[in-house]
Amino acid sequence: MRFRNALLLCSLAATVALAGCSTTNSPVVIASTAPVSEPIATNQIFTSEYGAVEDSGFALPAVPIERVKPQFHRQIVDYRTSELPGTIVVNTPNRFLYYVLPGGKAVRYGIGVGKAGFAWEGEAYIAWKQAWPKWTPPQEMVARRPDLKQYGEEGMKPGLTNPLGARALYLFNAEGKDTLFRLHGTPEWNSIGTAASSGCIRLMNQDIIDLYERVRPGKRARVVVQQ
Repeated sequence: MRFRNALLLCSLAATVALAGCSTTNSPVVIASTAPVSEPIATNQIFTSEYGAVEDSGFALPAVPIERVKPQFHRQIVDYRTSELPGTIVVNTPNRFLYYVLPGGKAVRYGIGVGKAGFAWEGEAYIAWKQAWPKWTPPQEMVARRPDLKQYGEEGMKPGLTNPLGARALYLFNAEGKDTLFRLHGTPEWNSIGTAASSGCIRLMNQDIIDLYERVRPGKRARVVVQQ
């Protein structure tokens, strides 16, 4: 019931604002006041994995990873949990996403989360995933921003400036309905570790590509969002 109430509130807010997932050329970001690290041992860090990538005909630029705090670099960490391997746990306060591995380990990614008023919590599952997805703004947003009218029907084509980035994972609730929330990529690497989106969880493009390859859509692909 808690999730349903939160989902209703956040889905409505997200739809009115930017359909739950969006970005701007100059995003307003809210710096995290949450702890920047957790007492979890790092087994392996992938700082070198943020170079330029050729992917499906798109040339993803390198992330200046030296400008991203080290705790938000992709890494394998010790992670004790009762959740089964394959579960995704989103720790909103610390700006981390964990993909649970066997043997008390997890892949940890840095994330950007929803701005105040758009944050949400609860459980969902990944019903499907899409490489280089389209983005379609809602009618409410088009009414406020006529410049987006060109995307109102067919949506913004996949590309380097698309708000959903290189990959999107679509979250559905237990009843099989689209929550309007996504785990997705972003070209705005400087928003990682902040509250910058309208509700969705964003990862650096190189990280969402890695996560995308690990996820098998279906009701076993649980997503647990913690506040």
